[in-house]
Amino acid sequence: MERANGRTVSVHLTHGDDYFGPVGPFEVDGGWWSAVGPVVERVSAVAGVPVAVVRLAEVASGEGGSGGHVVYHAEALERPAAPAPREPGADLAALLGPAERRAGWATPAGLRDVLDWAERTLGQTGRPVAGRARQLRTWNLSGLFRYSTTTGGDAWLKAINPVFNAREGEVIALLGGFDATLVPPVLGADPERGLLLLDHVPGEDCWGPSAETVADVLPRLVAAQAALAADGRAAAAGLRDRTPRTLLGQVDSLLDRLEAGTGPARSDLTAGELAAARALAARLPALVGELAACGLPETLVHGDFHPGNWRSDGTHTVIVDYADSCLGHPALDGLRPRQYVSAERWAQIAGVWARAWREHAPGSDPERALELVEPLYHLSYAVRYQEFLDHVETSERPYHEGDPASEIRKALAWAGEPGQVPA
Repeated sequence: MERANGRTVSVHLTHGDDYFGPVGPFEVDGGWWSAVGPVVERVSAVAGVPVAVVRLAEVASGEGGSGGHVVYHAEALERPAAPAPREPGADLAALLGPAERRAGWATPAGLRDVLDWAERTLGQTGRPVAGRARQLRTWNLSGLFRYSTTTGGDAWLKAINPVFNAREGEVIALLGGFDATLVPPVLGADPERGLLLLDHVPGEDCWGPSAETVADVLPRLVAAQAALAADGRAAAAGLRDRTPRTLLGQVDSLLDRLEAGTGPARSDLTAGELAAARALAARLPALVGELAACGLPETLVHGDFHPGNWRSDGTHTVIVDYADSCLGHPALDGLRPRQYVSAERWAQIAGVWARAWREHAPGSDPERALELVEPLYHLSYAVRYQEFLDHVETSERPYHEGDPASEIRKALAWAGEPGQVPA
């Protein structure tokens, strides 16, 4: 779902402790700040050596993670022949220097360490790399790199922050223990550092899922979730707790912080909106009770089950990206695709999802669960986005600055007019 608009880019290039000056500004097709593939290609050509983007350093204009003018820090993986290194000024040295809450892969040394780990691990698994990694995405939530290997198949390296993300390899193992074809094959993992190596999954991301893809993937996920709930493995997996009753306390805590308006928990919510959010929160325990009466079990939830995280070759679909996985209500996954698909496709998705759950939970009411879960869905994302803001460095905050407030407003829209106390 790359937006049509582009961005202008400037890059500060380093090699170890040496600064080799700025590259740019230049224009890049595709607006997403995290999509660094074309940036790497352009700067590598200018520098004459392989380059990798370390992190986003500054943003001027643009919104929602897209457009505007973006400044990156990039590391030359080999020493450039020219120009000669220079001393950065004080302001630039501060921009490129250390910062609190910086991701492990978002420093030159950390980036090299991650790439070295991936290449070493692939060699140990009998898949030696054939050339340098191709960097596709880097932002506050993950770094994504693609390797060609001497065996002919590609492999993917993903780096995430383990402090606020799920251990993806363990989640994949849980789901794969029930249905190995539902998840990508894991080639290596270092969960303490948030590193994961995956075998390449053929096909395309399903931003426009076909009816056949929907009919394939949804019943298989539901079957796995039902099985993990039934045998207790989901509850015992140590996943982040987003079960409805736990979420109530998390929402109250978030509203406390937003009202205080300090640190990373700041928003432009008005006093009226905050009062309406408090009133809605007071109604949630009754709603949670109604949701429980629908008869669906708490289980492993993917956490970001939009169709861009489904990958299909036309006959078989694999689910990817488990960083947001948690223990929660399955209707959170059931509702997620709605905003990404047409009304016709959503009607099919809702119907397939509900039929699958009625099969695995006889006597349940999945349709009612989808209706009831909407305010919890939005509030769970408000809590999740605040987790992002709490754990990323200041320069990366523009990715998610307004997201908690936006999700709270969506929950209020479900309850009534924003800023008014729901009846």
